[in-house]
Amino acid sequence: MEARLQWKADAGAVAVTAAAICLLVFLPALTCGFVNLDDHEYVLNNPLIRKLDPEGLAKAFSGSHAGFWMPLTWMSLALDYHLWGLNPLGYHLTNILLHSANTGLVVVVADRLMSRRVSEEHGCQVKYLYPLTLLMVGLLWGVHPLRVESVAWVTERKDVLNGLFAFSSLLCYLRYVRESNENGSGLPAYLLSLFLFVCSLMAKPVTVVLPLMLLVLDWYPLGRFRKYSYIRPVIEKAPFLACSAAMAVLTMVFASHNGILASTDSLTAVQRLLISGAAIFDYCRLMLFPAGIMPLHIIDLAELSTYALKTAAIVMAGAVLYLSRRKRAIIAVALCLILPLLPVLAFFQNGLQAFAARFTYLPAVAPTILFCGLCLMAIRPIGDGRLERLLPVLAAVLIFACYATATVLQIGVWKSTETVWSRVIQLKPSGRAYKERGLYRLATGNISAAAGDLAMSLEYARRAELPEIFNLHAYRGEALRLQLKYVEAVDEFSRAISLCPYGGYYFRRGLALEGLGRMNEAAADFRRAGNTPAPLIWLERNSCD
Repeated sequence: MEARLQWKADAGAVAVTAAAICLLVFLPALTCGFVNLDDHEYVLNNPLIRKLDPEGLAKAFSGSHAGFWMPLTWMSLALDYHLWGLNPLGYHLTNILLHSANTGLVVVVADRLMSRRVSEEHGCQVKYLYPLTLLMVGLLWGVHPLRVESVAWVTERKDVLNGLFAFSSLLCYLRYVRESNENGSGLPAYLLSLFLFVCSLMAKPVTVVLPLMLLVLDWYPLGRFRKYSYIRPVIEKAPFLACSAAMAVLTMVFASHNGILASTDSLTAVQRLLISGAAIFDYCRLMLFPAGIMPLHIIDLAELSTYALKTAAIVMAGAVLYLSRRKRAIIAVALCLILPLLPVLAFFQNGLQAFAARFTYLPAVAPTILFCGLCLMAIRPIGDGRLERLLPVLAAVLIFACYATATVLQIGVWKSTETVWSRVIQLKPSGRAYKERGLYRLATGNISAAAGDLAMSLEYARRAELPEIFNLHAYRGEALRLQLKYVEAVDEFSRAISLCPYGGYYFRRGLALEGLGRMNEAAADFRRAGNTPAPLIWLERNSCD
């Protein structure tokens, strides 16, 4: 009577299997440390995670930090700090466990969305392949190299925690739909879905678009618009939309106060459109062929022509897909891809990145389910022979092996600050990348390599006419001084002082002059410095006026 699968495909067992495999693949991330990309703000210097008590919880909920209101993320990191202190292993372990759980949830989501339709259209023709298809969904999503940034970077706790609540909310909503169809009830599942959705917002506000994604699912594949028209589904989303609107306003206020949104003057409307279109192109490319992933893809306005070509390609591809035979499925997947990307596209530019691997955490789910579903439809065994069952298994193992290998290699990129910036320099060198790696090497005692990196950074800074170039002169001067290259060190400190007469520069030039035996000049510099070793820190240009 019910249009259900006629075989026992235990989605729970497949979900546990996928989660366990994902856990094993990501275990190398336990050897990663903290990196100087936001980890200092989120963990090392974050006062909100130092106390796991009512006072700490009140502070986490009462204000923003690092430009965002994410109290559940701060509470999660506070729990890690309580258990592990500043040992990065514990933070990475939590990220891995959360991501593995999310992989299992994605398998169950795929089963809830696919099972009835597969049963109705193909029945027992695919009975041996359906569990494998679910496993492929979980592994192709969970072990994809694009997931590494969300898991192996401690700062992206917000990603994996948000995913846990978002996928759970989606599952509860799907249960509500099933129960309301069967007996007209389902209120507890609906309320739990709403609660988990609010939790996802408090982990990372990117899920403000989830109510719109639920409406897309109501249209296809759930078919609720045909059953109820659009009125009931929209009314059901009203509480979700209200929460999204409140979070959007809160996020914009905090972001504008902290200056992390790009102003309308910095990017024109056309530039934002082209950067966004190019980003969607790159996201689609990396999902299919994950080569060239790096921690930071900076916007380069010199590449606007390339951005325009990529945007045109996306528009043409969209037109072709719209005319395809499975129009509704393609449109639904495209919307579930683009909607969660909207908050991080250049229309609402936050930071300098053109795109980032971590932003695919939610958007990649729908395309992965569609891809695996199409593979299931395309591979229909003629009979129940061993060969028919073996070929798709071998194909799935091959794809998984390729992705798993690439993922393990990508995890190595996040091992330390040096490996992060070395990857950026390998693929697209920049002044910032050389600067960050140089400062890290200077702090960790690799003095000769630091001096070389800072020299390269200076070359980029001169071409870009960087206002804060005096910092680079000073840091390179310090590296040269520590190498006992006093003459060159004095020259670098003198250039820094000519642009910014900071006491710390005088003091260190005095040390270099002492090394040369020029004691009177050294004493004069020490007096200018106030006879105290002021710290060598990165200064803004206006602090020198």
